[in-house]
Amino acid sequence: MSSLFKFKMSEGPVGDNWVKDTVHGNDAGCTVVFLGTVRDNSQGKNVVRLEYQAYPAMVESELTLIADEVRQRHPFLRSAVEHSVGVVGVGECSVALAIAGAHRVEAIAAIEEFMNELKARVPIWKMEVYPDGSVWKGQGS
Repeated sequence: MSSLFKFKMSEGPVGDNWVKDTVHGNDAGCTVVFLGTVRDNSQGKNVVRLEYQAYPAMVESELTLIADEVRQRHPFLRSAVEHSVGVVGVGECSVALAIAGAHRVEAIAAIEEFMNELKARVPIWKMEVYPDGSVWKGQGS
């Protein structure tokens, strides 16, 4: 794994401390943090919780590729992702991404593109659980 990118998968909800601490450095003019939290509704249904499954070896390798590709277009300093597997409740965080950059413009652009690519390419699946059942939303949802 590149020293410019770090990844961690955690059981249950995640916070932002690990990603922020991982990308911190005196060379950074900014750190942008994205926290993906579980909403209480989806497509008109009440959500009770989400349940995540992943293929960890592929998750890490694909995220490393994404970090390298995004960094070529938006030259940031460091990035870190922590993603949940297992159960994450409403209001809790399932993904945290931090990007440290010399300047905010590159870091903000990078975080947007990084999350779009993560949703589109990374083998992580979620099940939305409702009071009356559940449905797998699949990769990219």
